Amino acid sequence: MFFKKRKSSMEREIFEQSKILEHLINIYISENEDINIDVPQGIEQIVFVASGSSYHCARYGADIFGSIANLEARAIYSSEFLLKAVIPHADNMLYIFITQSGETSDTNKALIKAKQFGVRTLCITNKEDSTIWNASDYKLCCHAGVERSIAATKSLTSQMMCVTLLALRFAQLKNLDVNNYIDDILSIPQYIDKTYELRPKIKSLACFISKYKNVVICADGVSYALAKEAALKIKETSYLNVSSSILGEFMHGHVAVLNNKAVLIYILVDDLSYIATKNLNKIKEEYNPPICILGNKNVKIKYSYNINIDCESKIVKYFCVAVMIQLLALEVALKLHRNVDKPHGLNKVVK
Repeated sequence: MFFKKRKSSMEREIFEQSKILEHLINIYISENEDINIDVPQGIEQIVFVASGSSYHCARYGADIFGSIANLEARAIYSSEFLLKAVIPHADNMLYIFITQSGETSDTNKALIKAKQFGVRTLCITNKEDSTIWNASDYKLCCHAGVERSIAATKSLTSQMMCVTLLALRFAQLKNLDVNNYIDDILSIPQYIDKTYELRPKIKSLACFISKYKNVVICADGVSYALAKEAALKIKETSYLNVSSSILGEFMHGHVAVLNNKAVLIYILVDDLSYIATKNLNKIKEEYNPPICILGNKNVKIKYSYNINIDCESKIVKYFCVAVMIQLLALEVALKLHRNVDKPHGLNKVVK
């Protein structure tokens, strides 16, 4: 008698994301396309504070706040924030703390520290009535449901959606035209469903990557947040030696790691710049690693694999590539017979 193999929590949660993002859109975007999120007035600077995958969402947020809302924004790790003797503080600043559970110890301590300097605070969390929820001046719930797997999947993309909606809310307060952005966001769930259909191609790439013990993931611009997330996802589920870097910085000495047998993954959501093209071709000529591109393909690069989804909107593609990364990490781990829900030595707060 044959039994169907039971899906892991990670797999189930990856495939819940299109519905969760659709639910978030229905909650926070009104019929007249206003963003229904309570935020403070007079904000000119944003500081994101978070850890792990939530920090990668913060990096993403720091970039898109500038492009969507014309607001200065930066991101810092919670643990690094706690080491600062003095933090930037002013009446026009908002500190945004991101945590899946609302109980992340260093992020909660960081919020307490920020309040000592009198700044306004906002939390993005998956748990209402959590410690950080009750301590924050403003709050935004991700509504992702309980996430069982150690690897953040649906909590990450729901956080990304919340951050994007926040940027749009601040843009609307400044009377900026964001109609095109909102149209893009409304289409994200259907593009996520299309991304799921790429799983056979992603499985083939995962089989290829699983043969390497060293994996380098590079990107530029906003895509760097996705590169960091990809490195974390593969490391924590497969235990491979994975590093991430901005491509230009990688060329300053780090590139020597390619003297060992390694595969290079380049994440490309934005247009490929002249410098990036030059650097990737230089890497290929001098070290000859297999180059795999997640996102836009480019005929100027000699790559072994490319997985892309046809989509004109960069905002939409960020979400699609985030899901590609999750599926890639899942398939690499399965190929290596890892327990994706309970990686050795890791624990998760799911309150």
